[in-house]
Amino acid sequence: MNTILEVISAILILLGAILAFTAAVGIVRFPDTLSRMHAATKPQVVGLLLVLAGAVIELRGNVDIWMLVLVGIFTLVTAPVIAHVVGRVAYREQRGRDGLLIVNEMESDGRD
Repeated sequence: MNTILEVISAILILLGAILAFTAAVGIVRFPDTLSRMHAATKPQVVGLLLVLAGAVIELRGNVDIWMLVLVGIFTLVTAPVIAHVVGRVAYREQRGRDGLLIVNEMESDGRD
């Protein structure tokens, strides 16, 4: 049973590292801010959660597990807020590609 949990932990950590790597490649390769924002938030957060889940399985019975759980919760809470703020700044400074937005809800909003 111990070996099975170690294998599951290793697989989760490896998958998380692969997702984090693809997010880093996406940040470097994508052409505009909105695409980079997508690469910075979605796969990066899921990759971190997979790494944390693998670490929790590996450290089972240790008191440090709760710190890893808190890191995961804070990441889930702050990543959407950061993405929203970056998206609004990119819109205000018009850093997106032309024709990327089909519906522009902020145009008639009046608020920036």
